Amino acid sequence: MNWVLDNLGLIGSLTLDHLRQSTIAIVAAFVIAVPLGWLAWRYTRLRGSVLTTIGLLYTIPSLGLFALLWAVFGIPYLSETNLIIALTIYGVAIMTRSVTDGLDAVDATTREAAIAVGYGPWRRFWTVDLPLSGPVLLAGLRVTATSTIALATVGILIGVQNLGYLFTNGLQRRIIPEVLTGVVLVVIISLVIDLLLVWAGRALMPWVPVRGGSRAERRALRRLSVEAAA
Repeated sequence: MNWVLDNLGLIGSLTLDHLRQSTIAIVAAFVIAVPLGWLAWRYTRLRGSVLTTIGLLYTIPSLGLFALLWAVFGIPYLSETNLIIALTIYGVAIMTRSVTDGLDAVDATTREAAIAVGYGPWRRFWTVDLPLSGPVLLAGLRVTATSTIALATVGILIGVQNLGYLFTNGLQRRIIPEVLTGVVLVVIISLVIDLLLVWAGRALMPWVPVRGGSRAERRALRRLSVEAAA
C-alpha cells in the first residue's frame, strides 16, 4: 500500500497512456472490421477464405508482428504507433467474424421488406442491416475491447510506456505491490470499458429478443410498411 501511495502520479500517467492506446486501437479495429465483415457476408464464395485469413492474424506473436510492421512498412520498431497498429490488427482479427455473423443474423423478412419499398444497398445497410445486427456486433466489440486492453501491456517490451511497465519493473525489483497494481488496473479498465459498451448498447439498441423477432425488427417492419403505403 505504501508503494501505491508513493507512486500515484506514475500510476495515473501509465493508466491514461494505457487507456489512450487501447481506445484508439479498439475504435480503429471496429471501423476497419465493419467493411471487411460486410465483404465476407456479401460475397459468400469468399467468406471462408476471407474470415480464415483475417483470423490467422491473431496467431502472429506480438514481437513478431512488431518486427514485421517495422520491416515491411518502416514503422519505427520502438514506437507507440507500432503498438497501436499491432493492437488494431489483432482487434480486426477478432471483430470481423462478429460483423459477418451479425449481418447473417438479420431477419430475411425485414431485409426483403426494405428492398420491396425501394431501399438501395447503401441505405439498407445503414438503416436496417447495421442496426439490427447491433447485438452481435456489440458482443464482438466487448470481446475485442477486453482482449486489446490486456494485450496492450506487451508494449513495454518495445519500450512503450503503459501499465505493462508495472509488471516488468515490479518483477525486476521484486516489488509485489507494483505488479499487483498493474494487474488490478488492467482488470478495472477492462471492466469499466465493458460496462460503458453495455450502457451504450442499451441506449442505442433499447430492445430485447422476444417471440416473433426483436422489437427493432418489428419497428423496422412497421416503418417500412408505412413508407410502402405512402
